[in-house]
Amino acid sequence: MLIQIEPQSDVPIYEQVTRQIIEGIAKGEMKPGDMLPSVRNLAADLGVNMHTVNKSYHELEAKGILTIRAKSGAIIRSAEERTLTPEQLKQIEKNLKPVVAEGMVLGATANQIEHMMKKVFADLQVLTEGM
Repeated sequence: MLIQIEPQSDVPIYEQVTRQIIEGIAKGEMKPGDMLPSVRNLAADLGVNMHTVNKSYHELEAKGILTIRAKSGAIIRSAEERTLTPEQLKQIEKNLKPVVAEGMVLGATANQIEHMMKKVFADLQVLTEGM
């Protein structure tokens, strides 16, 4: 999986890393049981501070996506180990709200927004099934 950092982005680097790892898992580029690169290696590859990658990994662990084991590293949890909690569902809704609001302000209808959501979901599934 290729992670690309946009230093000029308003999105913090640790969040860019987090989002791209999540998308890589959703696309099937990384599978349950796969180990992520060490914090040191990924930081060196991306040209960022180790604390930035560490923060990303710990955020992914807090979300229930990774397990971090001392000396072993960060491992992607299986689907069975990743259970969607009501709190996580509320957080996803909270994260979607500003995007949907922006679409509404720009004139998108509920049907258009629903179509976009279904398209994104289908695109991720197609990529996963094709692997």
